Amino acid sequence: MAATMETTAGMSNMLQFMKLIGQLKRVPRTGWVYRNVQKPESVSDHMYRMAMMSLTITDPTVDKDRCIKLALVHDMAECIVGDIAPSDNISKAEKHRREEEAMRHLSALLPEGLKQEMYGLWEEYETQSSQEARLVKEFDLLEMILQAHEYEELEGTPGRLQEFFDSTNGRFHHPDVLQLLSALNEERGSHMTKTDKTKKSDGSNAAGASSSQTRTTPHTNTSYNTQTFCHL
Repeated sequence: MAATMETTAGMSNMLQFMKLIGQLKRVPRTGWVYRNVQKPESVSDHMYRMAMMSLTITDPTVDKDRCIKLALVHDMAECIVGDIAPSDNISKAEKHRREEEAMRHLSALLPEGLKQEMYGLWEEYETQSSQEARLVKEFDLLEMILQAHEYEELEGTPGRLQEFFDSTNGRFHHPDVLQLLSALNEERGSHMTKTDKTKKSDGSNAAGASSSQTRTTPHTNTSYNTQTFCHL
């Protein structure tokens, strides 16, 4: 009887845990909201692609499974505290305190072994205490600028989100990450160049059309033209 009650309580806690982390699907990434991006991604969207980056890493010295776990846990506290951005004027210490409290609450809903693992993964990422944690931090930044590039593509506004790229300067080190970064920069640069050429071409065509119209406009009725300009 006691075992049955314990199992029931455990499953009830697990259900509450699943409902809480489900909130991550509805928490938008604050940076995109502040930059007026239409339909910004959720925190869980961000973590999913980070997990895929972890899964597809080719470095044999890296523990892929640990990277995937770190990617899935690193922003978990945001289901309670929200996505706190630097522009929110909340200190790093206060941000850490809130997220730590949230992680203690979340992990307390899990069985003992899982509780320790979940909180330990979050703490490992926060302290950047392992090779895997540092790599996942690079994935965090890489995923952000990849998403920025995609928003620029969707909006047709290359370069609009440059500040996100600038914030990552000098923060990538892993060879696999650098290769993907190079491919991203090449594609983005190509799109920006094409857009610039299109704008210049459109500008030239507009100027040509205006010039042509000026040349072909009849000037025989000068009194009419003068009257028109006066009314303006």
